[in-house]
Amino acid sequence: MSEPNSSPSLADADPAFVRDTRAAYDAIAEEYAREFPDGLGERVLDRALLSGFAELVRAAGAGPVADVGSGPGNVTALLHRLGVPVFGVDVSPRMVALARRAHPGIRFHVGSMEALDLPDRTLGGLLALFSVIHVPDTHLPAVFAEFRRVLAPGGHLLLCFQTGTGERQHVAERFGHEIALDYYWRTAESVAGHLTEAGLSIQARVVLEPEGGATRSRAFLLARGAG
Repeated sequence: MSEPNSSPSLADADPAFVRDTRAAYDAIAEEYAREFPDGLGERVLDRALLSGFAELVRAAGAGPVADVGSGPGNVTALLHRLGVPVFGVDVSPRMVALARRAHPGIRFHVGSMEALDLPDRTLGGLLALFSVIHVPDTHLPAVFAEFRRVLAPGGHLLLCFQTGTGERQHVAERFGHEIALDYYWRTAESVAGHLTEAGLSIQARVVLEPEGGATRSRAFLLARGAG
């Protein structure tokens, strides 16, 4: 399968944060995939929450699931093994190429969460695992409105992100590569508020304490589209 190409005209039209995120993950794709070969590591509770999400979307049978910000595709593959009809979307063409090679039986394509190339109300579920952390506050409402647009009535959304108190962190180097990547650390409550304003109903929120050398808590928010 040939490697993906992003259209220069479309890429130029993307917001600056999308272009920066794409360039950064293109630069570090191979090292990132080696550093995180599993996606969830040994985090048992994270796996349990993802399994619960898989059970919900399987039971609803409302359509396929998009893993938005799928990276090298390891979590997409986990959902696939759990019996979920899933495909991956990532802003980085290099990440998509790695995912396609590692998981040839699963569909992956290049796309931005600000403008998903998907019809309205067609997804039974949407997973965004550590991907909205690169979205600035001013763009978060549009991203969540896009998530709501593509979710079928009653479809489920699972977000996971590292928490903070609203600070922005700029990273200029990672894995020995010069990059320009911003991280936005938010509280679970603030993100839940944005989801509610987008018309999504919060079903559950879980905050897990740092583990495995991490310094930040991880928040999981489960929401549901309008019925």
